[in-house]
Amino acid sequence: MLVDSSGMAAHAALSTLRLSYPDLLLVVLYLVAVTIFGLRFRSGDRSLKSYFLADQRIPWWAIALSIVAAETSTLTIISVPGVAYTGDWGFLQIVFGYLLGRIVVCFLFLPRYFRGELLTAYQVIGQRFGPRLHKLTAILFLFLRAAAEGVRVFAVSIVVGIAIGTPDIISIAIICALTLAYTLEGGMAAVIWTDVVQMILYLVGTIAGVLTLNRLIPGGWHAIHATAAGAGKLTIFHFAFHLSTAYTFWAGLIGGCFLTMASHGTDQLMVQRLLAARNLRESRLALLSSGLVILVQFVLFLAIGTGLYFFYSRFATGGAPSSADRVFPTFIVRQMPRGIAGMMVAAILAAAMSNLSAAVNSLSSSSMVDLYLQWKPAAGERHRIVASRVMTIFWAMLLFVLACVSRGDGHVVEVGLSIASVAYGALLGVFLLGTLSSETTESGAIVGMIGGFALNLFLWRQSRPIPLALGSIHIVLPIIAWTWFVVIGSLFTFALGWIASKLLPKAHRSR
Repeated sequence: MLVDSSGMAAHAALSTLRLSYPDLLLVVLYLVAVTIFGLRFRSGDRSLKSYFLADQRIPWWAIALSIVAAETSTLTIISVPGVAYTGDWGFLQIVFGYLLGRIVVCFLFLPRYFRGELLTAYQVIGQRFGPRLHKLTAILFLFLRAAAEGVRVFAVSIVVGIAIGTPDIISIAIICALTLAYTLEGGMAAVIWTDVVQMILYLVGTIAGVLTLNRLIPGGWHAIHATAAGAGKLTIFHFAFHLSTAYTFWAGLIGGCFLTMASHGTDQLMVQRLLAARNLRESRLALLSSGLVILVQFVLFLAIGTGLYFFYSRFATGGAPSSADRVFPTFIVRQMPRGIAGMMVAAILAAAMSNLSAAVNSLSSSSMVDLYLQWKPAAGERHRIVASRVMTIFWAMLLFVLACVSRGDGHVVEVGLSIASVAYGALLGVFLLGTLSSETTESGAIVGMIGGFALNLFLWRQSRPIPLALGSIHIVLPIIAWTWFVVIGSLFTFALGWIASKLLPKAHRSR
């Protein structure tokens, strides 16, 4: 949970912030409307392909918007402006890496996913290596997605608590229950089409935030740009190479590329959407076009953060919120006109529901296909659908619990991404072994995966530089920034897996 440094005083101050009744009514109407819209896709699914891939009938543009909605959570909307508020536009360097990573995924991973009737990313690992690694990668994904999603779902309580005043648990429970309703009944079709609606809503809401700042600040964005540029707040590129600094050109381009290769190439949450496309060409088109939308979106988020810095440093009365992650939500409630404030809160809730529905559906599909059906391969289609729905309920309840116990001590966007980066390195390393090395064995890949995950876990928990002595050579291992986790973890997994395959008995060589 994000805790303000001012403790109870900050909480008391925030408790005075509430949306007006018309805005609250707008938020309630939105929640009801989007749930009813999602329930429209309720159908008697006859197969897992229908339930988890919407029979591969979704157009590419809808998948593109759904991808953006799935990777844009509440923590992104409230925390990325906070990054620009306290710093500059260096975060945009990572977005350039996101674009490069999408190109790699299109040509390295997607062709393999469209060879055969696949429902999850980890079935490719099973075909290439065998059942042990198939299950292990699926389990690692389940751990990764559940842990990261707990932080993301919790982020919504920051917004709801400021806007409405409900306790964290109540806020999270409302979002989880409504999202579960349409995800359970409508499957992947409901998830994607509600994502499209919610993506449009929070994009419009973000633009409304930009326009509101333009209205409140004398001179508008021209004045903001001139002042921010003079203060270095618009700096994008930092070319110094420091492993301990998250936002440099090299960390952004290389780290962002590897992070996207992992998140969009090995994470079932994204791969499931790409598999719902009609064919390989449309899947590639969806992924590449989503990158352009992401670029525009992050520019808007960072612009809002810069505008908020200018506003609170010169024009706001009562001072700025004590936490950067509360700056944008507080601005929405205090400064935005009636109707617009309600729409903005609804937009942030839309992001939360999009991300939660995506997570629940992907967790359900992977646990069903990669684990349950390995145990009960002869189960009939009716049994499979019922079991899938039970797993959907289970994962929704577990994410609710994890969100309630989430704790963080930095920008929540960085906490969420760093958790993901811990497991992504090992997952990506295994997929690269399966794609680029024909000599790797299943046992070797397992050794590499365990080693890569352990290394990333160590780097994540490292709290101070560590001095190392190699004979007369003395070096210091710095604290590694989260943007390098996937790069280091995947390369270490690949190298260790390849070496272990050479050393272990050849009887275990992969198929």
